[in-house]
Amino acid sequence: MKRFPFIIVLILAALAAASVQAADVGVSVSVSEPGFYGRIDIGDVPRPELIYARPVVIQPAPVHVVREPVYLHVPPGHAKKWRKHCHRYHACDRPVYFVKERWYRDVYVPHRHASARHHERGQGGKHGHNGQGRGDKGHGRGHGRD
Repeated sequence: MKRFPFIIVLILAALAAASVQAADVGVSVSVSEPGFYGRIDIGDVPRPELIYARPVVIQPAPVHVVREPVYLHVPPGHAKKWRKHCHRYHACDRPVYFVKERWYRDVYVPHRHASARHHERGQGGKHGHNGQGRGDKGHGRGHGRD
């Protein structure tokens, strides 16, 4: 828990740098803490349970622009009144899948925490192996199985 404020500072610095470099940068922050609302990276997490089967789009993008769907964890009521809240998530012009609170809490958060612990172990600790620690089979992505 002592690292949490440090992580927030790093995220804010990255967001500030991204906004200076480009106007349309897709930044995906994966905090995976209880109480966090926003965009989540599904990655190798088991299939998400969704509030609605189809993505919700408030303001379609121009015909020649293809927007990838995003997965969001939002507070109760935001998905139902998405038109009112989409601007907070910078997702009015994107297809959005809303994940269920239960799935986020019981599947996503534990999986991301376990993955982070595995990744830390697989990096070789303070000796550093350039992403080729013992647990990741030398691919540098931390996808190895224990």
